[in-house]
Amino acid sequence: MRFLALFLMSLTITSAAPHAAGKTNIERIVTPMGIEVWLVRETNLPMLSFEFAFLGGAAQDPAEKPGVASLVAGLLDEGAGSLDARTFHEQLEERAIGLSFGTGRDTFRGSLKTLSENRDKAFELLSLSLTAPRFDNGEIERVRAAMLAGLRRRSTNPPDIANDRWFARAFPGHPYGRSVHGTLESLPSITTDDMRTYVRRVLTRSNLKIAVVGAIDGPAIATLVDRTFGALPAKAELVPVADVTPQGLGTRETVELKVPQTVITYGGIGLKRDDPDFIPAFVLNHILGGGGFESRLFAEVREKRGLAYSVYSSLMPFHHAGLFIGGVSTRNDRVSEALEIITGEIKRIAVEGPTADEIDKAKRFLIGSYPLRFDTSSKIAASLLDMQVENLGIDYIDKRNALVEAVNAADVRRAASRFLSDMRLLTILVGEPKLAAARGTAE
Repeated sequence: MRFLALFLMSLTITSAAPHAAGKTNIERIVTPMGIEVWLVRETNLPMLSFEFAFLGGAAQDPAEKPGVASLVAGLLDEGAGSLDARTFHEQLEERAIGLSFGTGRDTFRGSLKTLSENRDKAFELLSLSLTAPRFDNGEIERVRAAMLAGLRRRSTNPPDIANDRWFARAFPGHPYGRSVHGTLESLPSITTDDMRTYVRRVLTRSNLKIAVVGAIDGPAIATLVDRTFGALPAKAELVPVADVTPQGLGTRETVELKVPQTVITYGGIGLKRDDPDFIPAFVLNHILGGGGFESRLFAEVREKRGLAYSVYSSLMPFHHAGLFIGGVSTRNDRVSEALEIITGEIKRIAVEGPTADEIDKAKRFLIGSYPLRFDTSSKIAASLLDMQVENLGIDYIDKRNALVEAVNAADVRRAASRFLSDMRLLTILVGEPKLAAARGTAE
């Protein structure tokens, strides 16, 4: 029965999926304690998908101790209140309750999935994990050891090395430049007091966002939310994080690693999510490197020349920085060729712009594929949460496709002029690339 329940919880829910045309049924609930919840009612299956986030994330780690938020996320479900880790997990498992936590640079997130018949117990356990985490020594050291093992694996994995080094070079002295996962030096120094301080400062009601999809009405979810989160501190004590632009643009660094292929991460200035040109830039990037098999980079790098299995570019909007970032892996002796093709395509689309046909195809794909983001209750809840975190408005689902459809060639050219025309990229190479410049140094 436990496995059957978990299977049912993973089934696709089609009737709850928002439609591109027509109004969606998102209810804005404000609880008696003033906590805002976005709710989509779905009565076809007796279950709930509950997603929540606290603004702050790993950017709130102490500068000298990156990894606090990640360690907290790994320990919140490892015992709480009077329940030790084993008992806590047994109570989750015997009722098929899914509970997880994670952190990014800007948010600390949680996810709860439960059958309706177990919802009171599910929210009781969630409340305990947030308001009374045990942080028992044995569990701390077990989770810490697992995180340290993960860091050691990252230190030998080329894509992880390239990503971590890119952010460290792009944001020196800024929270975005620190590893979300911590470091081999910082993790052993994190104390229980560090974690309790993080929980007190960040996991509060004032910076909380909630989305829920399932068989529940407004009054019932309001009661559950206040019961679950009401004991948290009312106000967050967040350390201010400055807006920032990536540094090191126009430079290249090689990290030597004996591997047959070189992993390349490249990036520069992009646009934030609330920028008026973000949607035109989104369409432009789809054409350039975000559209998979249909993108220019894929056609030039893989299809025509066979330089790589995959290549991509993306817009990465953080709360305090907008990024344009991409990557590719290629043979060590073809790195220069791959970089030349990639930078050449970026320059070409920045100067000439995409064709009318490319814009039309990109818009049709982005509009037609949008409903696929909402084909399960979990996807719907996660999307509603993202909309809140990004401050897009409760009607964004109804407006989004119209915003894409309205993009024209002039909009795309304007967006290109803002984040592609300069074409100064910070590039990290991990491997043994055959380049003319001296290896292991910035160029």
